[in-house]
Amino acid sequence: MKFLVARLNHETNTFSPLCTTLADFEPRYGADALAGERAARTAMGAFIRLLEARPGSTLVTPVSATANPGGTVDAAAYEHLVGCIVDALASDIDAVLLDLHGAMVAAQVPDGEGELLRRLRARAPNVPIAVALDLHGNVTPAMVEHADLVVGFKTYPHIDMAETGEHAGRLLLDWLDGKARPVMRWRQLPLLSHTLCSNTNEGAMQRAVQAARAMESQPGVQAVTVMAGFSLADFNDAGMSVIVVTDDDAALADRLADELAAQLWREREGFVWRSEPLAASLERARALAALPGQGPVLLLDHSDNVMSGGTCDTMDVLAAALEAGLTGIAAGPICDPQAVAQLWDARDGAHVEVDLGNRFRIHATDTRQPMLVAGTVRAHSDGRFTVSGPIYTGAQADMGRSVLLDIGAAHLVITEKRMEPYDIGVFRCVGLEPAAQRFLLLKSRMYCRPVFGALARGLVECDSDRGGPTSSNYAYFDFRRLRRPVYPLDSGAAPEAH
Repeated sequence: MKFLVARLNHETNTFSPLCTTLADFEPRYGADALAGERAARTAMGAFIRLLEARPGSTLVTPVSATANPGGTVDAAAYEHLVGCIVDALASDIDAVLLDLHGAMVAAQVPDGEGELLRRLRARAPNVPIAVALDLHGNVTPAMVEHADLVVGFKTYPHIDMAETGEHAGRLLLDWLDGKARPVMRWRQLPLLSHTLCSNTNEGAMQRAVQAARAMESQPGVQAVTVMAGFSLADFNDAGMSVIVVTDDDAALADRLADELAAQLWREREGFVWRSEPLAASLERARALAALPGQGPVLLLDHSDNVMSGGTCDTMDVLAAALEAGLTGIAAGPICDPQAVAQLWDARDGAHVEVDLGNRFRIHATDTRQPMLVAGTVRAHSDGRFTVSGPIYTGAQADMGRSVLLDIGAAHLVITEKRMEPYDIGVFRCVGLEPAAQRFLLLKSRMYCRPVFGALARGLVECDSDRGGPTSSNYAYFDFRRLRRPVYPLDSGAAPEAH
C-alpha cells in the first residue's frame, strides 16, 4: 500500500507582530523529509516508523515543515507548503497521515488546517485521512468534516508527540485491515482556555485528560482527546473542544463527547488565568528566594512566551525586576540581532553600552523603546547546542550568534534568533551555569519546566502590566473575528445543546 505522510506545524498568534515566512518553516522535501523525520520524536516520525515496519508499505513524504509560533503565515508560504502536500496526493495513494498543529492562520486563510484537509478531500473523496494534532489546536468544522481520524496530544508541556502519531497511525491501519471502522464526534465549547491553565499535570486540565484516558479504556472507544485550543488566534473557531473516536458506534461517541464537554464547562473557571500585578509577582519571588533551600527562583515571563508567538525581546519584566532591586538574575534568551551585531566585535571583558529589546510595536498604543543597558561582555558563542532535555531530545538548537552580557544585577543571554528556553543549553552554551543563579528570568510558560523546574526552589509567573504579545490578560487583545459569546470574555456564554 502507498501512504502519503507529511508534517506542517504552526501555532499562529494573530496578535504577534512577527510575520511567519517560508524560511521560518525550514522545510525539508521528499527523501530529505523522510530521513530527517525517521528517528524524530514527532508524530510524523512515529508514522514513518509504524509504516516502515509494515510489509509492503511505500511512503510518499512531500514535505516536513515546522515553524516556531509567530504571527500570521505569509500567503505565499502557505500556498507553497499546502501545495506540496495536495499535489502529492496521486491516484495510487491508499491513505494519508498528517502531522499538523491545528492552530494555523494564514493570510486570506483563517482555518489553515481545515483548508488543507478540504483540498485533500476534494482531490481524493474516498482516501482515508488520519491527523495528529497539538493539544493547543483550534478544531474547526472543516477539520472534522474532511478528516476521518483526529487524535491530539495529552500532555503539556508536550512530551507525547510520537505517542500521538503512533496512536493515530495504528487506528488508521486497523481500519485499512478491516479490524475497526472509526466513527468520530466533536464538541466545541464557547470557552477560551488560558495556556497557563492547560498544564496537564494539575487542575482542571489534568482532570479532563484523566477522564479522557478513562474513557479510552472502555470497550469500543478508540481515542478521546481534550483540545485546549489556542486563544490568541483571533478567528471564529478558537477555543476548547473534545474529539471522540469509537469503533462503529456513533451513539457511544456522542454520549462520551457530551459527558466530557459537560465536565469542561462545569470546571470552566479552572481554565481561566487571572494575572496579578507584576510588582506583586516580583515580591513573591523575592520572598521565595529568601527561604532556605537550593537553586534559583524561576521568573516566567508569560507575556512574551516564544512558543506562543512572542517576540522574545520585551523588556518589561526584566526592567521591573531590576527596579525592584532583585540581583543574581540570569535572563535569556533575549532576541535582538541589532544588539548582537553591536556586541559581537567587542572582546570578552570589554565594557559596553547597548540599546536592548523592545524592537516591535506590540499594539496600537505601544510606546516601548529599547532599554539602554551598560555592562561587561563575558562570552561569545555560535549559539548551537544539542538538546538534552525531554522536549525535542537530541535535536540541534541554533540561537544564532549569542553574547553573554554582565550588567551587574543580571547576566543577559542575547541572541540573533528567537528560542524558547526549554533546554539548559541556552545558558551553558555561553558558559553560564543556571543552577548557580538566584533568579532565572525565562520567556516561557511551560516548556521550561521539565528542565529548569528540577533545578529551582520555586517559580513565579510574571505578566507585563502593559501587555505583551502573549499576555494572559485578554483585556490587552482586540478580538474581532472570534465567535461570540464566549467565556470568559462574555458572561452569558453557554454550550449548544446536542
